Amino acid sequence: MNDSKVVLVTGASSGFGALTVRALAAHGHTVYAGMRALGSRNAGAAADLASHAAEHGVDLRAVELDVTRQDSADAAVARVVAEQGRLDVVVHNAGHMVLGPAEAFTPEQLADVYDTNVLGTQRVNRAALPRLREQGHGHLVWIGSSSTRGGCPPFLAPYFAAKAAMDALAVSYAAEVVRFGIDTTIVVPGAFTSGTNHFAHAGTPADGERATAYDARYKTLMDDVNERLARLIPPDADVAKVAEAVVRSVELPPGERPFRLHVDPSRDGSEVVSAVADRIRVEFFRRVGLEDLLTPASSL
Repeated sequence: MNDSKVVLVTGASSGFGALTVRALAAHGHTVYAGMRALGSRNAGAAADLASHAAEHGVDLRAVELDVTRQDSADAAVARVVAEQGRLDVVVHNAGHMVLGPAEAFTPEQLADVYDTNVLGTQRVNRAALPRLREQGHGHLVWIGSSSTRGGCPPFLAPYFAAKAAMDALAVSYAAEVVRFGIDTTIVVPGAFTSGTNHFAHAGTPADGERATAYDARYKTLMDDVNERLARLIPPDADVAKVAEAVVRSVELPPGERPFRLHVDPSRDGSEVVSAVADRIRVEFFRRVGLEDLLTPASSL
């Protein structure tokens, strides 16, 4: 199935987001690439996007979207609906990674990571869901992380905690919106150490004194976390497969979209744990008589 969809992707200036908007547009969808600071910091990314759209003859547009501001989320969704008359798919991709000892991050830093990775999805949902509910159809795609249930290395705690919270939010939302005809898919990438700038752009702890205290016993480990993860990944691993997974889920018929899609070449165990957790959820819903909150695909 390849009916054209109107799609809004958050955090589309780089990484998974940049790959995803291009992949969706290549499949004939009308895609809005959400980015903040289009007139300054991301002006180059927006220009590259426009060049790509013109070169390939696809419908791909940058839209100002800062997920840390409700007014920005509202304005982005309003623009999409004004120009297209509908919004079919929201891809929650915006996120920020930090790297360092958990103790050395201030509570305010953890709140900032949570604000982008978790509350950002809530702001966008509050902007988009009234329209999707009114339409009686839609699709929420959440870009998660295998760290929420797989073998997660140390020194990424704030990021992992935020991704786990986002996953929990997505699971709850799935049951709350399905009666409005809105499907949910959680795409779960593994630790791709190349092809994105996640590690290169990772934030660092604000409390330098506490971070230094860990150097005596952990500095070598902290310095090469990226290299250790890279050794687990096969040489033919392609980060573009995350974008391909999003496209596959978007193009399936309503009700047949998978609840969870893993793209994890390192095989860190997340898929196994998620399979058990999702099966328990399905069985619990059946026990309490909530079978109608499960799509056929989520019941497999």
